[in-house]
Amino acid sequence: MPPPKLTADQLRRIEEIDEFRRTADHLKHLVTELEGNRAGQTRTIQQLSERIANAASQMRQRALTANVGTIADLAGTMSVMAGRGGGINMKIRALADAVNSIYMQLDAAMKHATTPPEPKKPAKP
Repeated sequence: MPPPKLTADQLRRIEEIDEFRRTADHLKHLVTELEGNRAGQTRTIQQLSERIANAASQMRQRALTANVGTIADLAGTMSVMAGRGGGINMKIRALADAVNSIYMQLDAAMKHATTPPEPKKPAKP
Protein backbone atom coordinates (compact mmCIF):
# COMPACT_ATOMS: atom_id res chain seq x y z
CA MET A 1 0.00 0.00 0.00
CA PRO A 2 1.49 3.39 -0.95
CA PRO A 3 2.18 5.88 1.81
CA PRO A 4 -0.59 8.43 2.35
CA LYS A 5 -0.22 11.80 0.66
CA LEU A 6 0.52 14.64 3.02
CA THR A 7 -0.71 18.17 2.73
CA ALA A 8 1.61 21.16 2.50
CA ASP A 9 0.81 22.07 6.12
CA GLN A 10 1.73 18.58 7.26
CA LEU A 11 5.04 18.69 5.39
CA ARG A 12 5.84 22.08 6.94
CA ARG A 13 4.95 20.72 10.39
CA ILE A 14 7.17 17.66 9.89
CA GLU A 15 10.08 19.93 8.93
CA GLU A 16 9.54 22.02 12.08
CA ILE A 17 9.48 18.89 14.23
CA ASP A 18 12.73 17.70 12.61
CA GLU A 19 14.33 21.04 13.53
CA PHE A 20 13.19 20.60 17.14
CA ARG A 21 14.57 17.06 17.13
CA ARG A 22 18.00 18.37 16.06
CA THR A 23 17.87 20.92 18.87
CA ALA A 24 16.87 18.18 21.31
CA ASP A 25 19.83 16.10 20.12
CA HIS A 26 22.11 19.08 20.83
CA LEU A 27 20.58 19.51 24.31
CA LYS A 28 21.03 15.79 25.00
CA HIS A 29 24.68 16.08 23.99
CA LEU A 30 25.18 19.04 26.35
CA VAL A 31 23.49 17.21 29.25
CA THR A 32 25.69 14.16 28.60
CA GLU A 33 28.74 16.42 28.58
CA LEU A 34 27.62 17.96 31.87
CA GLU A 35 27.24 14.49 33.35
CA GLY A 36 30.73 13.58 32.19
CA ASN A 37 32.14 16.68 33.92
CA ARG A 38 30.25 16.03 37.14
CA ALA A 39 33.46 16.04 39.16
CA GLY A 40 35.05 18.80 37.08
CA GLN A 41 35.81 22.37 37.94
CA THR A 42 32.96 24.58 39.05
CA ARG A 43 33.63 26.98 36.19
CA THR A 44 33.24 24.20 33.59
CA ILE A 45 29.96 23.09 35.16
CA GLN A 46 28.66 26.66 35.18
CA GLN A 47 29.59 27.20 31.54
CA LEU A 48 27.87 24.00 30.45
CA SER A 49 24.80 24.91 32.50
CA GLU A 50 24.69 28.33 30.83
CA ARG A 51 24.94 26.75 27.37
CA ILE A 52 22.09 24.38 28.22
CA ALA A 53 20.00 27.26 29.58
CA ASN A 54 20.59 29.34 26.44
CA ALA A 55 19.82 26.49 24.04
CA ALA A 56 16.67 25.53 25.95
CA SER A 57 15.53 29.15 26.09
CA GLN A 58 15.94 29.54 22.33
CA MET A 59 14.08 26.28 21.78
CA ARG A 60 11.28 27.59 24.00
CA GLN A 61 10.96 30.77 21.96
CA ARG A 62 10.81 28.86 18.68
CA ALA A 63 8.31 26.35 20.11
CA LEU A 64 6.02 29.16 21.28
CA THR A 65 5.79 30.57 17.76
CA ALA A 66 5.46 27.13 16.13
CA ASN A 67 2.81 25.88 18.59
CA VAL A 68 4.21 22.35 18.85
CA GLY A 69 2.67 20.57 21.83
CA THR A 70 4.04 21.27 25.28
CA ILE A 71 7.63 21.50 24.07
CA ALA A 72 7.77 25.19 24.94
CA ASP A 73 6.83 24.44 28.55
CA LEU A 74 9.39 21.66 28.82
CA ALA A 75 12.15 23.75 27.26
CA GLY A 76 11.33 26.69 29.57
CA THR A 77 11.46 24.45 32.63
CA MET A 78 14.73 22.99 31.40
CA SER A 79 16.19 26.47 30.96
CA VAL A 80 15.26 27.43 34.51
CA MET A 81 16.66 24.16 35.93
CA ALA A 82 19.97 24.65 34.12
CA GLY A 83 20.30 28.23 35.34
CA ARG A 84 19.64 27.50 38.99
CA GLY A 85 22.19 26.49 41.53
CA GLY A 86 21.88 23.43 43.69
CA GLY A 87 23.24 19.93 43.64
CA ILE A 88 24.80 18.80 40.39
CA ASN A 89 23.31 15.30 40.68
CA MET A 90 19.79 16.68 41.01
CA LYS A 91 20.39 19.06 38.10
CA ILE A 92 21.69 16.32 35.80
CA ARG A 93 18.80 13.99 36.63
CA ALA A 94 16.19 16.71 36.06
CA LEU A 95 17.77 17.84 32.78
CA ALA A 96 18.00 14.26 31.48
CA ASP A 97 14.34 13.69 32.35
CA ALA A 98 13.39 16.92 30.58
CA VAL A 99 15.25 15.89 27.42
CA ASN A 100 13.47 12.51 27.46
CA SER A 101 10.13 14.27 27.88
CA ILE A 102 10.91 16.53 24.92
CA TYR A 103 11.63 13.45 22.79
CA MET A 104 8.30 11.90 23.83
CA GLN A 105 6.44 15.10 22.93
CA LEU A 106 8.24 15.29 19.58
CA ASP A 107 7.29 11.68 18.81
CA ALA A 108 3.65 12.42 19.62
CA ALA A 109 3.73 15.58 17.48
CA MET A 110 5.32 13.68 14.59
CA LYS A 111 2.66 10.96 14.81
CA HIS A 112 -0.05 13.61 14.76
CA ALA A 113 1.58 15.44 11.84
CA THR A 114 1.91 12.31 9.70
CA THR A 115 -1.67 11.16 10.26
CA PRO A 116 -3.62 11.79 7.07
CA PRO A 117 -6.40 14.34 7.43
CA GLU A 118 -9.96 13.14 7.79
CA PRO A 119 -11.90 13.28 4.53
CA LYS A 120 -14.54 15.96 4.61
CA LYS A 121 -18.05 14.62 4.83
CA PRO A 122 -20.74 16.33 2.84
CA ALA A 123 -23.16 18.39 4.91
CA LYS A 124 -26.62 16.96 5.27
CA PRO A 125 -29.41 19.28 4.15
